[in-house]
Amino acid sequence: MRRALQLAARADHASSPNPMVGAVVLDRDGRAAGEGFHRRAGEPHAEAEALQQAGPRAAGGTLYVTLEPCSHQGRTPPCVEAVLAAGVRRVVAAMEDPDPRERGAGLARLRAKGVEVAVGVEEAAARRLNRFYIKHRITGRPFVTVKFAISLDGRIATASGESRWITGERSRTEAHRLRQLHDAILVGAGTVVEDDPKLTNRLPGATRQPLRVVVDSALRIPAAATVLTGQGGEAPTLVATTSRAAAAAVAALESAGAEVLRLGASGPSQRVDLDELLQELGRRDVLSLLVEGGAEVHGAFFDAGLVDAVVAFLAPVVIGGEKAPPAVAGAGVAQLADAFRLHDVQIARLGDDLMISGDVHRDR
Repeated sequence: MRRALQLAARADHASSPNPMVGAVVLDRDGRAAGEGFHRRAGEPHAEAEALQQAGPRAAGGTLYVTLEPCSHQGRTPPCVEAVLAAGVRRVVAAMEDPDPRERGAGLARLRAKGVEVAVGVEEAAARRLNRFYIKHRITGRPFVTVKFAISLDGRIATASGESRWITGERSRTEAHRLRQLHDAILVGAGTVVEDDPKLTNRLPGATRQPLRVVVDSALRIPAAATVLTGQGGEAPTLVATTSRAAAAAVAALESAGAEVLRLGASGPSQRVDLDELLQELGRRDVLSLLVEGGAEVHGAFFDAGLVDAVVAFLAPVVIGGEKAPPAVAGAGVAQLADAFRLHDVQIARLGDDLMISGDVHRDR
């Protein structure tokens, strides 16, 4: 199963909106006969690839797979039927598929056909690997990761707005790596106006680009913004706004190549309803969302309880200044007992910087 998990990870989230799945086939004598993984949506599933490699040696053997084999027809035929046709005697799955179309249906069919089934081997690792997929299938919304680069005193820019570059080159490379892992990247209008970012994955040999999402309640970003112009097929841009947006502004952004989406407003400032935005992104098969700023947007996501994970790049510099923006604004919490605490924390050194990541603890 650990080998199957290694294979699954090779997809590097390119399989989205499908899960990352790996499979290993042993023959009837327990010897490796075939292996495979699901590379991207529309291509053969892990089980099909592993069974094809195993050929007749799969008969009477065992299939180890990181997720329950599918029993429904999607872009590819049901994997359960391929397993039955191959004559596999035993199937070991790391976890049940949380997709409402499955949830044990594939495993039940295998059992009904006399195949021995075991579930739960390395389940924690399998869930960690596909946490984007699991969150989406259970809630219909994407997994939300908030990412920021900060100084030792918690600032993301100077009082004058300068933010390039707080962290070093290795941290910036890792930030692009995060963009490759996520289906969409989101910033607020302030970040677009002040920094004019491109919001693309610029890793050498980048295999995919995230959907670029800009939250702009009143449409104040210019039509000449880099995130809108010269897209050339690099990445689509979605601008989320409210009924406050002027028709002329909507037309200008659409002419620049962006899709403008009008959503409901929430809060005293009548800003874009983030929960509604996440629901819409989920309907578009966005499994994961990387929120990159700025401080007000970060604060809005935290205040609404919509953050699943945090990645912070900490640089050994001190900026100072009362007006220098913090990483997270918004209302915040009144008591430390209510603070958002991280678990499964990981710390890595990137040159002189530290990358601190973890999942947001839900028991607040």
